[in-house]
Amino acid sequence: MKDKKVESQKTVLNNWKKTLFLKNEKELLAKGWILDIMNCIDQLGKQNFTLNELYTFENYLKTRHPNNKHIKDKIRQQLQFLRDKGYLEFVTKGRYKCAK
Repeated sequence: MKDKKVESQKTVLNNWKKTLFLKNEKELLAKGWILDIMNCIDQLGKQNFTLNELYTFENYLKTRHPNNKHIKDKIRQQLQFLRDKGYLEFVTKGRYKCAK
């Protein structure tokens, strides 16, 4: 269920398959960053988003990862990782789309 609506089995399986790459990630800290960025993307609540929209989560991510002094760099790095894993697509400079 999502937003009080029953999701189809196909949709649930497709969404689950998009996150299988996390199973192979051994480093807990790296997994934390990936999940935090995925959560921020989910909080935006839309398929298409910009890098600047994700930058609005900078203060939240600073509290989650206080030892990291380069939050914006890390956001971009995680977006590249998620793109490489097929979780999202690079549309154009600073613009992304969640993969279907």
